[in-house]
Amino acid sequence: MTAEVAVLGVGMHPWGKWGRGFVEYGVAAARAALADAGLNWREVGSVVGADTVRGGYPGYVAGAAFAKALGWQGARVTSVYAACASGAQAINAARAQILAGLAEVVLVVGADAAPKGFFRPAGGDRPDDPDWLRFRLLGATNPAYFGLYARRRMAVHGDTLDDFARVKVKNAAMGALNPNARYRTRVTAEEVAASAVVADPLRLLDICATSDGGAAVVLSSMEFARRHGASDAVRIRAVATVTPRYPNTVLDLPDIATDSGRGAEPAGETFRASIAAAAYEEAGVGPEDLSLAEVYDLSTALELQWYEDLGLCGGGEGAKLLRDGVTAPGGRIPVNTSGGLASFGEAVPAQAIAQVCEVTWQLRGQAGGRQVSGARVGLTANQGLFGHGSAVVAVR
Repeated sequence: MTAEVAVLGVGMHPWGKWGRGFVEYGVAAARAALADAGLNWREVGSVVGADTVRGGYPGYVAGAAFAKALGWQGARVTSVYAACASGAQAINAARAQILAGLAEVVLVVGADAAPKGFFRPAGGDRPDDPDWLRFRLLGATNPAYFGLYARRRMAVHGDTLDDFARVKVKNAAMGALNPNARYRTRVTAEEVAASAVVADPLRLLDICATSDGGAAVVLSSMEFARRHGASDAVRIRAVATVTPRYPNTVLDLPDIATDSGRGAEPAGETFRASIAAAAYEEAGVGPEDLSLAEVYDLSTALELQWYEDLGLCGGGEGAKLLRDGVTAPGGRIPVNTSGGLASFGEAVPAQAIAQVCEVTWQLRGQAGGRQVSGARVGLTANQGLFGHGSAVVAVR
């Protein structure tokens, strides 16, 4: 186990399609997090920004872009990009600075202004880029992969369209209670089934949208938290940022083929399962200790896969766990109490930070109608392109 850092403040800019720049969203989230922490901007010793490749040049140096917008005051600055895992990587960088004694208080910010429709690769010809290749050779947008995941679960585990719809129904009910969510309307399984097919077997309501939004956290050393009168603050106990192991025999974004398993025996666990395993090991907890989890529900089928990858149940048992109400509000381990990406959509650099915001509110008992009774341990999990694992364990 590594030393803990305190979460002094969290804040968000609501998700939606607002038509403004990413810096505006990030600054709003940062100011909310600083207010929540009871700190002045000048007390921040370091800023870590999660980059957005859609923000022009400032997006590639998001840390400095946010620091300038908040007002130059001499703080250290770091910018991090790891696709959808950018927010967790930024939190990890901030934690490392605190534990190394380089800063006592670090502000972590992520924000995005996403395009309409599907994400696409950056412009230009790049035949050595697997993300470019999957679009040019296969026309494989992200939803095409979501559909492949869903088909695999149907073939291997017997999951049904109704199982997938149940995930959306659950998450939409939670999103309806979240003032930061973009979609705040409950849906029925019949409405999911009646929505347009996007990537068979998945319907429009089975996949997440692209969104604008921002999220921020203020982290500090435990000593600073005690001096600040926050000795009982939520603490981050672990951050996992693992990569896959060779051979990787489960197809994953953005690849269009798996490794051959003939040259070496596959690892005992898949890439996504290894993300949670590393976080559990570092934190000294297991799935049985969790009060709640926030997972990366790019699609309804993928949420079911996360149940198994987090060790909440055995392989192929994710749909049964859902049907039994275990991951629903009031269940043994509620998942995506925020409403998940189903209710927010993707604001890529912000979403892993937003997961930590939700877990923090839950552990503080400040989640309102979404509150998990007696929450003490929360886990977040997602992944970014090119093998970026991402999981955070927070405790109270």
